[in-house]
Amino acid sequence: MSAGLVLRLLLVMILWAACFPLISLALPSSPHLTLAAMRAILAGAVLLTLGVALGRPFPSGISLWGWIVLTGLGATTLGFLGMVHAAEFVSPGMATVIVNAQPIAAALIAYIFLGERLVTSARAGLILGFGGVALIAVPHLLGPGADGYVSGFAYLGLATLGVAIGNAVMKYLARSMDAFMGTGLQLLIGGIPLAIAAYLLEDTSAVQWSAQFGFVLISLALAGTALPYWLWFSILRHVPLGRANAWTFLVAPLGLLMGFAFFGERPGFLTAGGTGLVVLGIWLAQSAGRPADDAMRRGNPMPNKERT
Repeated sequence: MSAGLVLRLLLVMILWAACFPLISLALPSSPHLTLAAMRAILAGAVLLTLGVALGRPFPSGISLWGWIVLTGLGATTLGFLGMVHAAEFVSPGMATVIVNAQPIAAALIAYIFLGERLVTSARAGLILGFGGVALIAVPHLLGPGADGYVSGFAYLGLATLGVAIGNAVMKYLARSMDAFMGTGLQLLIGGIPLAIAAYLLEDTSAVQWSAQFGFVLISLALAGTALPYWLWFSILRHVPLGRANAWTFLVAPLGLLMGFAFFGERPGFLTAGGTGLVVLGIWLAQSAGRPADDAMRRGNPMPNKERT
């Protein structure tokens, strides 16, 4: 892997690790769904505008648009929905750890729905990863305010599932279309259900506009969403999904570090031990290769126009 790709992967992980702290800073000034919708639509609109300005082609074909919609509903609608609601109940550092265990969830999805047999190291990774999540969760689920943590972990599970599905499909979209158009369209499409839900379920006029909120929103939409999603889409053209996705283990310790630096989070022994197991589990699961890649390639469910 070239030094340029390594630097881009590192930048993506740092930007993703910053998302939960930014969401936590923005939530006091905006309803949950409204914030998620504004984040997705602003990021998608900027990327799509850049794509049009640069003359990048729109995707063609019903099948390709279907996969774009699936990516938007998974990575954006479910992912952002789970993230903003979880931030109300779970600390930013812990939320970052759990959501970025999604490579383990993706491997499990491949095993259940694609019939892929997991090698020994991948099985060990799944066991260690979910064991780590359990260690992180148990002290909070058994302590004061347990009901809130149950809700928080449920929303994080939803976000993790959406991101895992979105990443699996995004790899194949990256082979067939431009990064600006693909990323911008999936963010806009995924933002539409969020905007509809916000209109129906929330008071969108309750947003407390201020210079601080505007700065946080723009940072979340552009630095925390548009830029890393565009970089990730571009990286997936050149790097197998398993190898690229393995880098997300860095987001967990980065998220905890940011939680400690900006929110005063002090992880206890079980949290630190659980985080270590999550990191080790993800590494083991990814070191064996990505089952979903092989299965989907054999089935060829999406266009396979590799552009490097």
